[in-house]
Amino acid sequence: MIKAEWFYWLVGALFMVLALQMAADRTNPKRFGTAAFWGLLGAGFVYSSWVVDKSAPAEPLGVAVLVMICLAAFGFTGRGKARTTTTEERRASAGKHGSKLFLPALTIPAVALVCAVLVPKLSFGGGPLLQEGSETILGLGIGAIVALVLAMVMLREKSVAAPLHAGRSMLESMGWAMLLPQLLATLGTIFAVSGVGKQVGIITEAVLPHGSVITAVVVYCVGMFLFTVIMGNGFAAFPVMTAAVGWPVLIEQAHGNAPAILAIGMLCGFCGTLVTPMAANFNVVPAALLELKDQYGPIKAQLPTAVVLLGCNIVIMAAFAF
Repeated sequence: MIKAEWFYWLVGALFMVLALQMAADRTNPKRFGTAAFWGLLGAGFVYSSWVVDKSAPAEPLGVAVLVMICLAAFGFTGRGKARTTTTEERRASAGKHGSKLFLPALTIPAVALVCAVLVPKLSFGGGPLLQEGSETILGLGIGAIVALVLAMVMLREKSVAAPLHAGRSMLESMGWAMLLPQLLATLGTIFAVSGVGKQVGIITEAVLPHGSVITAVVVYCVGMFLFTVIMGNGFAAFPVMTAAVGWPVLIEQAHGNAPAILAIGMLCGFCGTLVTPMAANFNVVPAALLELKDQYGPIKAQLPTAVVLLGCNIVIMAAFAF
């Protein structure tokens, strides 16, 4: 059986290899701080396996996180000179391959879908081929590997050094913002444990008209949208709004379909992700990478789509979740 833990080890190993590259890159004036930041992250992916099975203490992970925060906050991370092709070479390659360049990117969700839907029906040696409950995350990892191989074959790249250097350059360009989804998701969990969701629920139940399902749906969906805008991540808003409205009002009181309500609620949060500068890795960093004149350009372009999708999600939940 292929375990999700193996995928996390592979991710951790990749980060540590890239950290070694960063440490050896003399074009980066802050190479050692950068290498330490990403190396600690990679080591955390591996060490956390022992923390989960309680064979190692969790405190070193906490110390590593604090060190990473200090490295990023005090400016000890930077970027070196990217090893890449010239603009003319990239234009020539784009003209040669055309739309085929999208195939590797489309391969990832395709393989993930197959692993999530079809592979669980297969067995190997009397047991499941993929770890039960982790088919989607394993499909994502397997899809990334397949996409990498496909891209190397398409571009006739014989050495893994090229994608490694490209990955290192991307990490250095995005910097600490790449970790925002994980950090904000953790923040949402902290909010839920500290009782923020319950307090919001008390206020909501006091204001909501009793028995008005439509109003509760609007409050839940719009609340997911607004909390995501404030917190920068749908995963951070989800435990708060679900504890406040989604579970107690829509599921327990109104007897709504739980999977439908929770899935659509998360989609409403994703609508908020489209319009918040707090989601730096989604909205601000891409603008910097693309060298746009307006750093809020992606947000302005995505705002109409976000509003329309939010309205559609509200209608879908009200029509089909009860």
